[in-house]
Amino acid sequence: MKKLLKQLTETFGPSGYEDNVRKIVQAEVKPFADEIKVDALGNLIVHKRPGSQTKDTRKIMVAAHMDEIGLIVSHVDENGFVRFSSIGAVFRRYVLGGRVRFLNGTQGVIGFDRLDNINDLPTLDKVYIDVGASNKKDCPVQIGDVAAFERPFIEMGNRLVAKSMDDRIGVLVAIETLRALKSTLHDVYFVFTTQEEVGVRGAGTSAYGIDPDVGIAIDVTPAGDTPNALKMEMSLGKGPCIKIQDPGMISDPRVVQWMIRAAEKNKIPYQREVLLIGSTDARAIQITRAGVPSGCLSIPTRYVHSPSEMVDYSDVQNSVKLLTAVLNTKIDLG
Repeated sequence: MKKLLKQLTETFGPSGYEDNVRKIVQAEVKPFADEIKVDALGNLIVHKRPGSQTKDTRKIMVAAHMDEIGLIVSHVDENGFVRFSSIGAVFRRYVLGGRVRFLNGTQGVIGFDRLDNINDLPTLDKVYIDVGASNKKDCPVQIGDVAAFERPFIEMGNRLVAKSMDDRIGVLVAIETLRALKSTLHDVYFVFTTQEEVGVRGAGTSAYGIDPDVGIAIDVTPAGDTPNALKMEMSLGKGPCIKIQDPGMISDPRVVQWMIRAAEKNKIPYQREVLLIGSTDARAIQITRAGVPSGCLSIPTRYVHSPSEMVDYSDVQNSVKLLTAVLNTKIDLG
């Protein structure tokens, strides 16, 4: 799994430009899929039909987003310095001195001229990308070119660190679950979604097309185990999180109990998640058409939306075990 995670996280795919990530995923899932298609927004939809012994044809949608936060060029000045806008929630505290790579291969460093107060964080309109150009004519990027942060995947003991762990770790869990599923009780659609970071767009359109009976998002959740974190229970190394609520959605209690029942029956460690910031594809699935009972399996992650997002490998392994167990456990929607 680590080799695949390294490949996934080091591939560049800001929102709207997920093609290279999708190619990797498609090659991995092809041997295990009954049907594969790509929809108009670029979502990769992988269908796994139920085993011949089951009569439960309810459709379960499992969504993990392929995109990552990024930058888009908005202006190039006469000296070749590049101004940019954000794609998704790019935090100011993580950009200064950061390195980026554009989709055309150009590399750059995010710089700034000066700060009146050395402890201040400049707004994004005060910083720029230095791509090594000396004037506008020799600048190798142009208006509308997109970039993502550039950092290598590294291992720190049992901790794994990379840019775009959000949500390539969820993509990995979905792939490995599909690999582990010999058969399933349900009619399962694994959807590798686009444009989550800019408004859960791909999940909304793919859910409309699939019209699922139940939805599960797989995503990261900010950990609450660092020295001055928000008071949240999620910690690295204590198992995957079963979401109960976040600011964008309230998980269906029947879905929460389904997931808890699968975890406890199979003796898989898990954490109960109440998230105070952010949301996931589950929000878009939940409000599609006439509504879909939805929940979320989350991987606790430190330093979310930084170029060095950190997860614990045991949580990743147990996330695969839990999702596999869930998809082999009957759900009661009565």
